Amino acid sequence: MDANAILTTGEMYEADRHAAAAGVPSLELMEAAGEAVAREIRRRWSPRPVVVLCGPGNNGGDGFVVARLLERRGWPVRVALLGRRDSLRGDAAVNAERYARAPVELSPDVLDGRTLVVDALFGAGLARPLEGPTREVVEAVNARRLPCVAIDVPSGVHGDSGTVMGAAPRAEVTVTFFRLKPAHVLLPGRELCGDCVLADIGIPADVLRDIRPGLWVNGPPLWSGMLPWPHPADHKYKRGHAVVSGGAAMTGAARLAAVAARRIGCGMLTLAASPETTGIYASGNPGTIVHTVVDEAEFHVLIADPRRNAILIGPGAGASAGTRSRVQSALRMEKATVLDADALSAFADSPETLFSAITAPCVLTPHEGEFARLFHHLEGDKITRARAAARYARAVVVLKGSDTVIAAPDGRAAVNVNAPAELATAGSGDVLSGFVLGLVAQGMPPFEAACAAVWMHGEAARAIGPGLLAEDLLDAAPGVLADLREAQA
Repeated sequence: MDANAILTTGEMYEADRHAAAAGVPSLELMEAAGEAVAREIRRRWSPRPVVVLCGPGNNGGDGFVVARLLERRGWPVRVALLGRRDSLRGDAAVNAERYARAPVELSPDVLDGRTLVVDALFGAGLARPLEGPTREVVEAVNARRLPCVAIDVPSGVHGDSGTVMGAAPRAEVTVTFFRLKPAHVLLPGRELCGDCVLADIGIPADVLRDIRPGLWVNGPPLWSGMLPWPHPADHKYKRGHAVVSGGAAMTGAARLAAVAARRIGCGMLTLAASPETTGIYASGNPGTIVHTVVDEAEFHVLIADPRRNAILIGPGAGASAGTRSRVQSALRMEKATVLDADALSAFADSPETLFSAITAPCVLTPHEGEFARLFHHLEGDKITRARAAARYARAVVVLKGSDTVIAAPDGRAAVNVNAPAELATAGSGDVLSGFVLGLVAQGMPPFEAACAAVWMHGEAARAIGPGLLAEDLLDAAPGVLADLREAQA
């Protein structure tokens, strides 16, 4: 799991300090970083005129190492420096001297005649917008569409939020070190990084014991050990009996969620339908149990059955008083509950009513619009907002998007990076909520269940590719599960 850890810029500085305390000289780390970048450049391109844009700090020091190593291999190298070489300090000054040749002044003219750019200006430590000649050069790199290799993160991208501060180069590849940073996984930074290469530069992995990161790239190492695989002695009742609340208008949403829960392994699934929609819900997917409920009192009786251990409300439900009543009824049961879509929007005028009712395992799966209705007071980057929302609501929050963030009330968080753009289609969110439901119904803890569901949702979409419909995700799920089980064998 430590291999999936994401470090903030502050935590990365701490890792560097721990490495130095463990006897790894910082100058060796800089040399290894430059070697990693130069190696990646040589792997991707044949020798060509290159310009290395160096800043006044350690990122610039990495750039001087790259310039020296490429020049040694016969590459035509030009180094452009922001500021004066005699103003450099520490390891950056040492490597500027080792390069020997004097750098030129940073300006857009340094790009003339160059067919490859190395961005060693600032990296992740920048906290203010690019301006002056730095911004002019970065904008010229983009305007000329020059291939760019970024060291650490593209300069101008905030290391902890992924936001662009004024301008940033669009890199073809970004080489970073030891562990990823938030900018590598959050949009728009992730797109500007291009291919992200994580290089080992000699920082001991055990420094993470002291740092204790609470943020990870979502993936099987985080949760595969908790997947509820069926055993030979199991029967359907042991694999969970979930309930999906069916809406009266958009009936397809609850049907997608119901089948998704079953596909992911839930042993039994009951869909609660009103009398006027029972026929619609019963017309397909014969393995789904359809139970008619006349009113909210009957819904309460249905979910009170102790054999029914997980509940989903929201898909196609309508943001109505009836939906609010069902949510409150479900939360009173203190069973695993998943709330999506209209189950969240129904509380837009009184979020505290919802949050105060959450006393048992609960997963909220809002997109940005639904999130804003419930948590309009929260600010910051996506990770910060998701974490704060999870603490505030005392629930796992799945803040959806191409860079979905899953956050737990205890501060743990994961960022998902495998979701293709094809998932932006009607019904895909309903399938995701069904996946979460099916996993918590089988006893998987809510944070790990949400992480697993989001990742498997993305993998299923990747397997389908262009032309994806939400229904296709249901058919692709068994293949994803089979691959996971084979990997664990």
